[in-house]
Amino acid sequence: MRGDKPRIAVLLGDPSGIGPEVAGKVLAMPETLQRASVLVIGDTKVCRTAADAGIEFLACRAPGCPVGSVSAEAGAYTIGTLRVAVESLRSGRVDGVVYAPLNKQAMKVAGLGFDDELHFFASLLGHTGVVSEINVCGGLWTSRVTSHVALRDVARLITREKIRDAAGLLHRTLVAAGVAAPRIAVAGFNPHAGEGGLMGTEELDTIGPAVEELRAAGVDAIGPLPADTLFVAARRGDFHGVVTMYHDQGQIAMKLLGFERGVTVAGGLPAVITTPAHGTAYDIVGRGVADPGAMREAFRLACKMACEMA
Repeated sequence: MRGDKPRIAVLLGDPSGIGPEVAGKVLAMPETLQRASVLVIGDTKVCRTAADAGIEFLACRAPGCPVGSVSAEAGAYTIGTLRVAVESLRSGRVDGVVYAPLNKQAMKVAGLGFDDELHFFASLLGHTGVVSEINVCGGLWTSRVTSHVALRDVARLITREKIRDAAGLLHRTLVAAGVAAPRIAVAGFNPHAGEGGLMGTEELDTIGPAVEELRAAGVDAIGPLPADTLFVAARRGDFHGVVTMYHDQGQIAMKLLGFERGVTVAGGLPAVITTPAHGTAYDIVGRGVADPGAMREAFRLACKMACEMA
């Protein structure tokens, strides 16, 4: 950090989507430059609000890309800006990165050789430890044991080790964000958390033992709890974090809790990287109606985490 404010890189995301719009709206807010010194990585042509405000730019020229659709050109541009952002982190030029929504399909078409941007970041940073998306809405944080896999494959992928990894990562990330003693709930896999083995035995054979191992290791974890009522208690404030077994088990609940406030944190990396939890919204590009709320929260959280880690 330089002085009393962190230095945060802001990326414009997929140029064919709403990324430049939501980034521009956040950059135009007076509170943004009050929270941090900002370095925008992207093309001034697709974010004139920031350019007009005199915010520092690290130029990455965007090619001509079709608006509102997937393209290799947009994917290649996005990959390039992510690479520059990580180089800025490694050199110490910035303390954290916030990137506007990107499109994984466009990046794949452009040749991204990783499952997602999170594993791309890990490779660029030389990080070989556990990484996972962590989703945040207000004061509630979630991690998941499995992520972007077919639902039919989830049961065989749930292991004690993966549950411990997901909960341990969530615990460490919460501590890094300033929560001194995180309380973490672990969801069951089956309806009603298996109901004593009547509807599946994953809770008895795998999830329950993993929770006991976590508690023995000093993590304040409880579970397995039925996923359909767990988030009611979490919304009430009973827990700081929730570990879910698969993608939609947590994501549906989190997006209902606050789609316009949801943030994704690149969990496990030795760097602060955040992004809005929503996508590129190709259907509303160019209409000026994109809600910047999640981008604003992603920026606010990156600033907070950068200060905590300083």
